[in-house]
Amino acid sequence: MTGTAETAGTVSNWARTITYTAREFHRPRTLSALAALVGASERVRVLGSGHSFNRIADPGPDGVLVSTADLPRVIDVDTAARTVRVSGGVRYADLAETVHAHGLALANMASLPHISVAGSVATGTHGSGVGNGPLASAVREVEMVVASGDTGIIGRDDPRFGGAVTSLGALGVVTALTLDLEAAYEVEQRVYTELPLEGLDFAAVAAAGYSVSLFTDWRKPGFRQVWVKRRTDRPAVDFPWAAPAEVPLHPVPGMPAGNCTEQFGVPGPWHERLPHFRAEFTPSSGEEIQSEYLLPRSAALDALYAIDGIRSTVAGVLQTCEVRTVAADAQWLSPAHDRDSVALHFTWVRDEAAVLPVVRRLEEALEPFDPRPHWGKVFQTPSAVLRGRYARFDDFASLVRQVDPSGTFANAFVRDLLGLPEDR
Repeated sequence: MTGTAETAGTVSNWARTITYTAREFHRPRTLSALAALVGASERVRVLGSGHSFNRIADPGPDGVLVSTADLPRVIDVDTAARTVRVSGGVRYADLAETVHAHGLALANMASLPHISVAGSVATGTHGSGVGNGPLASAVREVEMVVASGDTGIIGRDDPRFGGAVTSLGALGVVTALTLDLEAAYEVEQRVYTELPLEGLDFAAVAAAGYSVSLFTDWRKPGFRQVWVKRRTDRPAVDFPWAAPAEVPLHPVPGMPAGNCTEQFGVPGPWHERLPHFRAEFTPSSGEEIQSEYLLPRSAALDALYAIDGIRSTVAGVLQTCEVRTVAADAQWLSPAHDRDSVALHFTWVRDEAAVLPVVRRLEEALEPFDPRPHWGKVFQTPSAVLRGRYARFDDFASLVRQVDPSGTFANAFVRDLLGLPEDR
């Protein structure tokens, strides 16, 4: 059975800012049911954990929205090969717990452990660290159900692989991924306060830990908090630029710090420190809209000063802004493709009418730095402009035509991005 659970107008994203217009919402319980559903449908999109803020997952009123969360749960760890095969609907928190139990680890995690593995890598979600690539960097093989209902597998030795992981859901329903692992490690986390923008040595600050995040509300120059995560198997780095926090902190002012991972340099397993938030807590109420842009890391300081120049505009609708670094990725549509990047993340108030004009103004300020938006967040950059920001964009468009010639997975978001006609 396909397990149709809900109909159009009843399914929304995590923040309740998007209500999907799908004709049907299915949660198949078997791979055969999924294959039959896809093969019989003209338009299909996949809903991961719902942590997206635009209509990338919406198939439209004539389409079918699919969740893979009820498919058989697979987390198969190969300790000898140091890999794990994981079903696409599994969330990072569950994956990490199982991997750690085998004495292994992921090299990187996003700040939220609550998000699904397949949805995260499909949209270019990245985590943080000057030497850490996006989450897609760990993927070595993708398994998916394509439009015919057949199963396809694309691995690293396949010339199509560069377009297959960060694929925006445009190729098929990802049913499993195989990821690289490494030996388990411990991390300690320290938080610092009041880092000034004036005189900021961004490169040194970003390299002060395995993962470093800077937070500001742009109500004044500089950063309210800096979160420095250090692997305990690596040397400590001095942080002379700001004072240590005296109490536990949450990145969003007013939110309870108890929801956050352990601070004050208490060592703990990698999966309990790399995310900002504890797996057992919901990190916020969802009262937000998010945007994010990845720029060349060399432009970090200039970009921060550009935002500082419009901070009165930005601050009026902002909850918090996080600044991180990401290593270059080989995925054709990764926002970090072929360049070490700085990621500028904005958590806005949940008021679209107030936020969208600010997003447009922000994009104007960042335009000189060739910003690439996170595919699952709110942005206003025209698709024609985005196509020019990815050297392998034409290769990706060709791959979509090859794998999905009928346009089964091409919703309005994908068609607009690829410049496809409405009948695709």
